[in-house]
Amino acid sequence: MQVSSLNEVKIYSLSAGRSLPEWLSDRKKRALQKKDVDIRRRIELIQDFEMPTVSTKIKVSRDGQYIMAVGTYKPRVRCFDTYQLSQKFERCLDSEVVTFEILSDDYSKIVFLQCGRFVEFHSQHGHYYRTRIPKFGRDFSYHYPSCDLYFVGASSEVYRLNLEQGRFLNSLQTEASESNVCDINPVHFLFAVGTAEGKVECWDPRTRNRVGLLDCALSSVTADTEIDGLPSISALTFDGALNMAVGTSTGQVLLYDLRSSNPLIVKDHHYGLPIKSVQFQRQLDLIISADSRIIKMWNKDTGKMFTSMEPEHGINDVCLYPNSGMLMTANEAPKMNIYYIPVLGPAPKWCSFLDNLTEELEENPESTVYDDYKFVTRKELENLGLAHLIGSTLLRAYMHGFFMDIRLYHKAKMMANPFAYEEYRREKIRQKIEETRAQRVQLKKLPKVNKELALKLIEEEGEEQQISRKRKQKNLPSLLKDDRFKVMFENPDFQVDEQSEEFRLLNPLVSKISEKRKRKLKILEELEAKGEEEEEEPEGKASDAESSESSDDEKGWVEEVRKQRKLLRQEEKLKRRERSKEDQQTLLKPQFFEIKEGEEFRSFKDSAKKQKLMKKTLEDRLKLEEKLGTLNVSDTTVGSKQATFKLKKSEQQRKQQEAEKLHRQERKTLRRPASHLKSKRGRGRLFH
Repeated sequence: MQVSSLNEVKIYSLSAGRSLPEWLSDRKKRALQKKDVDIRRRIELIQDFEMPTVSTKIKVSRDGQYIMAVGTYKPRVRCFDTYQLSQKFERCLDSEVVTFEILSDDYSKIVFLQCGRFVEFHSQHGHYYRTRIPKFGRDFSYHYPSCDLYFVGASSEVYRLNLEQGRFLNSLQTEASESNVCDINPVHFLFAVGTAEGKVECWDPRTRNRVGLLDCALSSVTADTEIDGLPSISALTFDGALNMAVGTSTGQVLLYDLRSSNPLIVKDHHYGLPIKSVQFQRQLDLIISADSRIIKMWNKDTGKMFTSMEPEHGINDVCLYPNSGMLMTANEAPKMNIYYIPVLGPAPKWCSFLDNLTEELEENPESTVYDDYKFVTRKELENLGLAHLIGSTLLRAYMHGFFMDIRLYHKAKMMANPFAYEEYRREKIRQKIEETRAQRVQLKKLPKVNKELALKLIEEEGEEQQISRKRKQKNLPSLLKDDRFKVMFENPDFQVDEQSEEFRLLNPLVSKISEKRKRKLKILEELEAKGEEEEEEPEGKASDAESSESSDDEKGWVEEVRKQRKLLRQEEKLKRRERSKEDQQTLLKPQFFEIKEGEEFRSFKDSAKKQKLMKKTLEDRLKLEEKLGTLNVSDTTVGSKQATFKLKKSEQQRKQQEAEKLHRQERKTLRRPASHLKSKRGRGRLFH
């Protein structure tokens, strides 16, 4: 059983057991079930309370015994008997169900509005009758006094089907192009239609005339709301004779008194998602509104947030079990969620044991399985010396880090830093001592960290106090006494490094000012050592001299910056010399390199020649290339100069050309003796 709390309102999720990590293997889960009694005894309130893929609508019969839900896939309806805590029956349908209504007190009379414009009636034994409406339907309501079904959908008309006569009656003509939702007031039977244009039309079923029109789209837009398009009505419900709640497609819920055209409260979900369901909880005067992401409960008089729930999967429908604190949801997941909120009311009669169970849980709060694991990042693993375990079964990757067993973590931490506890204990003792010292009468002392900065602030505060006294203004709060900056004068990590390059360049006059402060610091330390109660102001120069010095400092700040830069350069040179000396002192070990096959070793002279050549000017390099024959510079007819380059052949290409040349010469030498013999034979015959 998962327990969550928001605004001190406890919410018990009965559809899930104890919180188990998703990455645990089946074997590990079975082992936990054997060891842990709580996991083995987790609650399954209604057996197989789920759908194959998705559940779309869920309702409770008026007698409270049966819970009916529709979903996919295949399209089906399931009925659960609360007295037996199990499924009573299941019926498959030809097409998906848009919405349905239980007409009787039990499951004996049900009407389904399906996707293909079909209206299907079911009795106790099963399918009873099927008819069709002219346009695709989106919602319907049942008028009990006249036995009329009112269908709204992708049309401006509201179709009426009389179940007593078994025929369609004259439809109601609205001003809207399409209608999304409808509802009938249970007290005076006023029929309300929510349109796609963001309006609510109210009709009297007795006279079949429109008696009112509310422009909810205009009223839903306030100074704080941001909407992308025209809000349409997506949810509608009545409470008593005068109250009506309307949900829009842009995520606003409007509460109306039927006697006024202006909403009493406009509540924004701040998600921009259509409102799926709106219900009233009369015991605590709450409104329960839900979109596909969150369920919110808020006070209908003040609009103050009571609590909220964010299920893991998208919400399709919400059903509040009557006169109890149980809430059920149809989700974009196979399992349908059941929540129990004791503040809303007691548990239903068929599961009254929940009250005792929740009381025991409040007395003995339980820990989750996540307490057995520690989440660590990759950097923490490296600090503990456990980076080699990445990829093993001891670490389970999750988000930007890993889960590991808490016992292994404690052992590794003790081995990595065995004196961590002792240091922590000493630090705690020191803090306690400091706290007790703070209660005593203390002298005015400077902090241990950033003493010069504290002295500067004290001097500035003294000057500001004098100015404020003259101008009769209020003194500003001291930074030294401010809790937000207290750590800056206590933690040594916040110590200002005056030797850093940034500090010296950004504060060129700090050297002269710091000297004055250092003198004062020495005097103050001597006074503290002597134990004097009153601190005498150190003797200094006259105010005229100080003002002249400050003016000289302001004039010569550029010279100070230059001096600081020169000093920094000198320090860098000294550092380089020290590094070069260290490099000379270190013995270089000989390194051996292996030459690839098919390549000859070339001396290092080539690289030296190239470096010398790169140091020469462009003119010298061009002259050298002209001598080698790789560059040819000539004058053109226009008067400009033209330069042609010949790319140097690589060593491999040169060898290849030489081999081809030798091959040609060999072939020529082989051809010559054969031709010579032929000529001799010819001559012999002629002379013969």
